[in-house]
Amino acid sequence: MRVFRGLPNAESKAPCVLTIGNFDGVHLGHQALLARVRAAAAARGLPVCVMTFEPHPREYFSPQQAPARISNLRDKLEALRAHGVDRLVVEHFNAHFAAQSPEDFVHNIIVEGLHTRWLLVGDDFRFGAKRAGDFTYLKEAGRRFDFVVEQMPTIAHDGVRISSSEVRNALSDGNFERAHALLGRPYTISGHVVHGMKLGRKLGFPTLNLRIAHRHPALTGIFVVQVHGLADRPLPAVASLGLRPTVDDSGRVLLEVHLLDFIGDAYGKLVRVEFLQKLRDEAKFDGLAELQTAIAQDTHEARAYFGHAAEAADGAQARRDFATSATDRIR
Repeated sequence: MRVFRGLPNAESKAPCVLTIGNFDGVHLGHQALLARVRAAAAARGLPVCVMTFEPHPREYFSPQQAPARISNLRDKLEALRAHGVDRLVVEHFNAHFAAQSPEDFVHNIIVEGLHTRWLLVGDDFRFGAKRAGDFTYLKEAGRRFDFVVEQMPTIAHDGVRISSSEVRNALSDGNFERAHALLGRPYTISGHVVHGMKLGRKLGFPTLNLRIAHRHPALTGIFVVQVHGLADRPLPAVASLGLRPTVDDSGRVLLEVHLLDFIGDAYGKLVRVEFLQKLRDEAKFDGLAELQTAIAQDTHEARAYFGHAAEAADGAQARRDFATSATDRIR
């Protein structure tokens, strides 16, 4: 997958099949849309192109009311790559971009910028200044500029429209089973391990630190997690995601992960943190002693979680072994 910051240069402006959207989370609704785009691209012998935005348009217009972020940019790119995108255009959403009329958007972006031959948009897609452009406008523009336009119908799960908002609600509630059902995969956050304040080490609970670039993650609190990327298996851990109010008043969001059974240097490595269960909300303590006690309790609960999970897995394996041996005896 080729990634462009802004419209491709002249050498990369070959015709394409296009879809446009924020794609936060790349959930099952997005995945169905991408499958339809791949099919259209294969039928026409053209590459799949996705245009997305950074920052989210609602972050630009109303930062205080912007939606929480499900995915960081790296995770969104990797998910789009995994679903067959050939070109990804990350368009910087700013005053100039926002001021384009629907006519300018079609001419500058869809026609001259990306040389679109076929376009698929979601059922709620709007574009141009004051969101004046809609599907009807696109259909008419397609007739004028010779590109095909289709609209993706709503994709539902258990009677509820699959959307980034539904994923955010599930994550905010700590309902990782529902988030998994909406995303089609476990919820994870990836990043490179960076140096922190080393406070966890002083308290007896050293942590891996991952920066969160945005200020509004879709979940905050203390969680049972497992970490991928440091060993040939996921490593059990407990994590804090949030502002660390007891020790930091900068407003910076950080993901801190204490591995339960790992000794080694992880600095600079790319890891993926998978969220399994929420333990509690983030809290401000009166001092480091209280914080240390809380971390110890969180770690104890995380160990109990993995202990129960191991017992359940052993029990399931024992039942499978018994069923197999019984079948063999019958034969």
